[in-house]
Amino acid sequence: MKIQVGKKELSEKQKKILRKVKVILQYVFIFLSLLIATTVAWVFRTWKGLTMEEVVFHIQAPTTGTDSGIISSFILTCPLISIVLTLVILLLHKRLGKIKDIAVLGLMVAFLAVAAFSVGYMWNRLDITAYAKNQTTESTFIEDNYADPKEVELTFPEKKRNLIYIYLESMENTYADEKSGGAFEKSRIPELAKLSLENENFSGNSTALNGGIPMYGATWTMGALFAQTSGLPLNLPIRGDLMSTQSEFLPGITNLGDILEENGYKQYFLMGSEAEFAGRDLYYKQHGNYTIYDYNYSLENGEIPEDYHVFWGYEDAKLFEFAKQHLTQISKNNEPFNFSMLTVDTHFEDGYRCKDCPNTFGDDQYANVMACSSKKVTEFVKWIQEQDFYENTTIVISGDHLTMDSNFCDDVPSSYERKVYTTYINSAVQPETEDYREYSTMDNFPTTLASLGVEISGNRLGLGTNLFSSEETLIETYGKEQVNTGLKMKSKFMDELTKDIVVENAKKVQEEEKAEAEEKKITADITVSDYDALSDSFKVSLSKVKCQLPVESIQCTVWKSDGMKALVWYEAEKQEDGTYSIEVKGSDLAHEEGSYDVIVYGQAEGYDPSVIKTVTGEIKEPESKITADVTVTNYDFRKGYFDVILSNVESTEPVTAIECTVWEKDGTVALKTYQAKRQGDGTYLLRIKAMDFYYKTGTYRILIYGQTENSPMMQMDEVFGEITG
Repeated sequence: MKIQVGKKELSEKQKKILRKVKVILQYVFIFLSLLIATTVAWVFRTWKGLTMEEVVFHIQAPTTGTDSGIISSFILTCPLISIVLTLVILLLHKRLGKIKDIAVLGLMVAFLAVAAFSVGYMWNRLDITAYAKNQTTESTFIEDNYADPKEVELTFPEKKRNLIYIYLESMENTYADEKSGGAFEKSRIPELAKLSLENENFSGNSTALNGGIPMYGATWTMGALFAQTSGLPLNLPIRGDLMSTQSEFLPGITNLGDILEENGYKQYFLMGSEAEFAGRDLYYKQHGNYTIYDYNYSLENGEIPEDYHVFWGYEDAKLFEFAKQHLTQISKNNEPFNFSMLTVDTHFEDGYRCKDCPNTFGDDQYANVMACSSKKVTEFVKWIQEQDFYENTTIVISGDHLTMDSNFCDDVPSSYERKVYTTYINSAVQPETEDYREYSTMDNFPTTLASLGVEISGNRLGLGTNLFSSEETLIETYGKEQVNTGLKMKSKFMDELTKDIVVENAKKVQEEEKAEAEEKKITADITVSDYDALSDSFKVSLSKVKCQLPVESIQCTVWKSDGMKALVWYEAEKQEDGTYSIEVKGSDLAHEEGSYDVIVYGQAEGYDPSVIKTVTGEIKEPESKITADVTVTNYDFRKGYFDVILSNVESTEPVTAIECTVWEKDGTVALKTYQAKRQGDGTYLLRIKAMDFYYKTGTYRILIYGQTENSPMMQMDEVFGEITG
């Protein structure tokens, strides 16, 4: 007897489910391929000089504190575009009829090729093969070239010189003009460039700026501070910013602080941020017994209000004032001193624009911040030079690392060698050679000691060379690429120096950071209404607000989408139904028509605010318009005013009010508002009185607004008036 076992056929319902699963998987595949391609393109457009080491660091680092602009840029460029393109393909797929399966298959092959190309490009661009090899292949490069300060004879002068060492956040020679050796047509740092060219930067007979090259292990602030004072790369088995979890900071090394302390120096470090970050306080206290003046010191000692916090702590304007106060007191002591300090206003992304910053470069905030820093640092140096202690003091000024700002150096040619800003002022010695030197920031270690008049046997310390000598640097001997390769490779020498690092402590903190991020995370559905002409506003609404902790507040900042302009802060109002509402007023944005980025922040109980989401709102020009001929009279110094006269006033609706706000020409805050008076001849008069501006001479920007029966106050015109002496 034959028994035939046949295949059980699938029901139509099961076939339908399988077809749906197949389609879903196809489109998930297409979306992921697009996401990979757009992410790779976005990453290399945002960080042109990205290295594999930096990728690893940022993958390990928490997102807390990450610039909101970068986050929103990623979301809008990568996931959003990928979703939109996937939906477009889905809609087209439904219209293709019988050939749709073939078309989708073709698209999948095409997108697989694009994704593969993107991954391959990223692999080659980051040189992942070399990175993996360097992590596993041992090298003796560091050990072979290391001059151990413990074994080098150092001879200090009988009268020891003071040292003032100024680390400038993200400061490069690049920002100078091309004539000075920079890469910009117009210099962002004219004062600093002049200061370096008038002093010593080891450019020899050249009239161009010169500076140190930050090598592997010295491309972020703590790595830079370490390299410039120890002559070594900061190669660690843990994330660099987690050195604060340790009880010791590489106790086996001897650095600048150790040497100066041993020779009777009293040492200080001033910074406007928290010294604990990345273990900076640990490093400087353990290696040189520095007195730390940081943001927390200023809070505890009443130098700043209890609730004061801008950018990373407090701004550089305060830093330089505090430096003057400390130096004045320190210089009275009968002992040599090392006073080091670190600026912060020029930190990426876009820096911190203080009230003193110029508007030389318009909406380019980072350029304006650089220009401000150039002026402030140079003024501070001039102050030092006027003090009695200057005669026996050497000043070292060095950028810490190259800027990580995402687009500031976009137009800099790839052939241009970017270097940190460097200058030595009032050195005890002069260079033995007039050659243009090629050097790294690790060479600062012995060079700084030499500038104090210290004689160094062999002219080498750590991996650094005394640039005042004729001894070749490692870069001059081996070339930059070979030195960097040697620094990246696995080193038993560095492993021995870092053996005391407790990795478990760092892992525990990383786990706590992850748990903390989840605990304070706030999610919400956010909607933006259309612009309402009558209320002259659009509303931002938050519903389904969720957080593990109580939500203390919801705020937002509003920026002009096409630049760093018209920043306004709003506090959201909590409604009875648990939703939150923010009304963005056109009057707060100078009634400037256009698109605005609204960055929404939430603050969980016990934590600082963090970004929830970035959305977009729009201010539109009202349909009802008021037109007029505007005349600005000359300033009458006898009467102390000038007039703004509006004639031939026309509108589709009755005009109910006309007013103006007066601003300083380049100011960001309105100084005074005036209501216009209608005259008998139908004109409107705005009288601008000098006494309202304390008789300050200069040009004033005047924004004129009008209101009709059925429209809000709207901008009519912009004019300028002048108060003269």
